[in-house]
Amino acid sequence: MTYCVGLLLDAGIVLLSDTRTNAGLDNIATYRKMFVFEEPGDRVITILTAGSLSVTQTTMARLREIADDPDSTPETSIMKAETMLKVADIVGAKLAEVRKDVGQKLSMLQGASASMIVAGQRKGGAMRMFLVYPEGNYIEATEDTPFLQIGEHKYGKPILDRVVNSATSLKDAQKAVLLSMDSTLRSNLSVGMPLDLAIIERDACQVTKRRRIEAGDEAFRAMSDAWSNALRDGFSQIEL
Repeated sequence: MTYCVGLLLDAGIVLLSDTRTNAGLDNIATYRKMFVFEEPGDRVITILTAGSLSVTQTTMARLREIADDPDSTPETSIMKAETMLKVADIVGAKLAEVRKDVGQKLSMLQGASASMIVAGQRKGGAMRMFLVYPEGNYIEATEDTPFLQIGEHKYGKPILDRVVNSATSLKDAQKAVLLSMDSTLRSNLSVGMPLDLAIIERDACQVTKRRRIEAGDEAFRAMSDAWSNALRDGFSQIEL
């Protein structure tokens, strides 16, 4: 019931999430799935969430509480961790802990599951991006695989496979993630507007562009229509 995507490029990081949480055909709600922790010039950490809302909200609340605690340590706070790898360790451990707690209370661990994309940069370090699994383990985006997805990812993956590589510009990357989301919106009703877009330029150590795209956004609709027309034109020109 969500779609989030992150691109790790030479020029920076591009992140996009939807906001729909659907508990049934007659119970649709909107919740933010993109969370930003930053100390401009020193570090920026962005977390995208998918899965059980109780797990993701509790995990984010605990991470925020620790980050705001002046007595926290580099071993427990993502805002004091010395590397992005350590940030991924902290997020993974907290996600696994919350998943276990919520699962025990619900007596159905199988249903209390969530995953996260953790991306950012610390001053003096490299930009890094990780996909954190419900169990707390993770994989990292690389030059060979410069994008990560969580949620309903299958509809938006083909365009990313075809057009995105580490040298893709931030402008083209924005277009790619938005068209990836557009394909998902058209094919799956459990993913919905509004959308949250964030861009982190290399070495800026802060979010350099942030935008919420509401339903009915003229620019997004124009892009969607142009893509549909381009696909139809391309299809008609192919000869068998």
